[in-house]
Amino acid sequence: MVVNTLAYIALLAMAFSLASASDPSPLQDFCVAVNDTNAAVFVNGKFCQDPKLATSNDFSFSGLRLPGNTSNQLGSMVTPATVAQIPGLNTLGVSLARIDYAPYGLVPPHTHPRATEILTVLEGTLYVGFVTSDPDNRLISMVLYKGDVFVFPQGLIHFQLNVGTTNAVSISSLSSQNPGVITIASAVFGSKPAISVDVLTKAFQLDKDVVANLQSKF
Repeated sequence: MVVNTLAYIALLAMAFSLASASDPSPLQDFCVAVNDTNAAVFVNGKFCQDPKLATSNDFSFSGLRLPGNTSNQLGSMVTPATVAQIPGLNTLGVSLARIDYAPYGLVPPHTHPRATEILTVLEGTLYVGFVTSDPDNRLISMVLYKGDVFVFPQGLIHFQLNVGTTNAVSISSLSSQNPGVITIASAVFGSKPAISVDVLTKAFQLDKDVVANLQSKF
């Protein structure tokens, strides 16, 4: 009886290990396989240097102490602290970003294809939200005040708007060393080369002149 029980547990453990196996998460948009061993080779993420050569500078970044320049059309500025700024983040699966907002400044609808984001308001008042996936497309939103926290699930479209009359600041933690960002309007109307007007007019139910005007803005 004991032997049968142990065998059953072993089989369950083996089945669980097989069921939970998966490929490593992507750390960039794509990583095309190559068969030519003489070709330049890239990895999913970054190459690692000899750990003995690491210094404190590999694990630090001073850029978040400075306010971002919000003198732009959106009235916001994102200062990232990803593996591009902090080499020591490589393989660790985390990053940060500071977001500065002028009064009524906006971080427009966007997604992070590789990360969940948790945002903390340091100063000001923000209206934030995300939209669930099809077919519901449900908006989940609220107004945040200093010290409040809000989570944007990985891959979902979300936004932040400063609804106050003073500057606002937030810090975001992200669950990837390179979370990526896709700003919806820029991606759809500002792709290079441009998406066919026929595609966009049908998708958005807009006149071709309206689509052309939107494309010209991005």
